[in-house]
Amino acid sequence: MPTPGFQFTLDAVDARARAGRFVTPHGAVETPAFMPVGTHGVVRGLSPAEVRAAGGTMVLSNAYHLFLRPGDEAVRAAGGLHGFTRWDGPMLTDSGGFQVFSLAKYREVSEEGITFRSHLDGALHAYTPERVMRIERNVGADVIMQLDELIAAPADYAETQRAMARSLRWLVRCRDAHRRLAAEDPPVHAQALFPIVQGGTHAALRRDSVRGILDTDDWDGVAIGGVSVGEPKPTLYDVLATCDPLLPRDRPRYVMGVGFPDDLLEGVARGVDLFDCVAPTRMGRDGTAFTRDGTVQIRQSAFRGDREPLVAGCPCPACTEYDRGYLRHLFTVREDYGPRLLARHNLTLLHTLLAEARVAIVHGVFAGFASGWLDRWHRGMALRRTP
Repeated sequence: MPTPGFQFTLDAVDARARAGRFVTPHGAVETPAFMPVGTHGVVRGLSPAEVRAAGGTMVLSNAYHLFLRPGDEAVRAAGGLHGFTRWDGPMLTDSGGFQVFSLAKYREVSEEGITFRSHLDGALHAYTPERVMRIERNVGADVIMQLDELIAAPADYAETQRAMARSLRWLVRCRDAHRRLAAEDPPVHAQALFPIVQGGTHAALRRDSVRGILDTDDWDGVAIGGVSVGEPKPTLYDVLATCDPLLPRDRPRYVMGVGFPDDLLEGVARGVDLFDCVAPTRMGRDGTAFTRDGTVQIRQSAFRGDREPLVAGCPCPACTEYDRGYLRHLFTVREDYGPRLLARHNLTLLHTLLAEARVAIVHGVFAGFASGWLDRWHRGMALRRTP
């Protein structure tokens, strides 16, 4: 049975695409949905009100970064992540497995856990499944993630199998620690622990990972990890297609680290409900905007004096209050307002895209909607690559 305070219902299914509603202790999320990334407890450059205005309903933060600064105990003392950040909607924390994975030269992995040196000051830390559960308990998000072992693509079968099997063993330890903490130190609100499917690019290992996860317990949701780590996009789509028929129909599915418009639609077509990625806000801060016709780099000289909106019909302030020439000017003079506007624009476009996808699923026309959107996106991207 789902953890009290959590519920997932499907409103409509169109082929493999799903329109659902994920209820958490801090509110409901209509799916498919994109989660903006607030790594340090803030979506960089944007206030909670601006994230909400862009269409955000659920935000992701990172337990690794919050553990290092300001410290998970400090977050707990501030009222948990919700009180600390002033975001009153649903929240999810990644355990930090990806961040530790990125510290390849500064970490050692064993059966016990991961020993690593902080990227901030070189201090030595030990990450075990039990400690991660304590950190995420203190941080206090609605949904928390297991500690898993992530490896880069491509990786051979044997190496991938070892990491996948270890992630399953760590999952059992995470579950046991999560239950023990809930009994010994009851949280203010319930927390749902999500397992993470691993297995790299090997379909057989992905299937083994899903079976191992489902044999271990009845979960409130399942994440698909180990993607967006160097594999080609068609391989990502193959991984999602492999997992889709094996995952519980009545639980949300979350693919980690995926956030380009085309990848969202391809993911929805393969049964994914939740997404997250830093790309929309990071690229916006660098001057790259998502449009229905591909990406646009607003710094280009072609936009000097351009009085047209960035994207006609987009409801964000960058598009309704300003024009391309002015947005380019903000980046040219290094005014912080420009990166903020484009970060918010990219989030608005993704939230709008998934809201439209949801409507298409409900009306049974998702395939045509996605095909039209993707054709236009890919044509625009191809034109931008043409010399």
